[in-house]
Amino acid sequence: MRYQITGKQIDIGNALQVHVQDELGAVVSKYAERPTDANVIFSKSAHEYVCEATVHLSTGLTAQAKAHATEIYAAFDDCAQKMEKQLRRYKRRLKDHHRDRAEPVELFGASSYILAPERETEESEPESLQPIIVAEMETKIPSLSVGEAVMQMELAGAPVLVFQNEGKGGLNVVYRREDGNIGWIDPQQ
Repeated sequence: MRYQITGKQIDIGNALQVHVQDELGAVVSKYAERPTDANVIFSKSAHEYVCEATVHLSTGLTAQAKAHATEIYAAFDDCAQKMEKQLRRYKRRLKDHHRDRAEPVELFGASSYILAPERETEESEPESLQPIIVAEMETKIPSLSVGEAVMQMELAGAPVLVFQNEGKGGLNVVYRREDGNIGWIDPQQ
């Protein structure tokens, strides 16, 4: 597994990098058979250290965790525990999908936009009702089954996931509903 361990405006020593590789490698290898790479980012927010970890699995799924603590090692250890809990929860499903899939998940390119409303005073009228585009990025749309899409959304901690349905070939959306259930949008072709 490839590791990318970085710090945002903080210096991370070799001892922390070795600790991260050993601990994260042990956690991930216990639950996932072939992880491809891990990205761990340390940063500081006021008096706390923040650790964000993202692990990409060979099946195309991504597991993410984030933790805060007053010490940098404690922040990583909390993050690793969260990652382990996610992977343990989905272990059976990860292994089952891994056997069914001979190749990694196919990804398609797409554009992702972040829209923001214009800042106005309460008394002024807006010139148009259209929000301005703040950022444009490239993103990947995975080709998954509905079950895999729900699992990917849960592992990433995302409120919504757009994917190409392997069974029908069209674009679908799964999302977390306010009542706690999962919604699935499957447009007719």
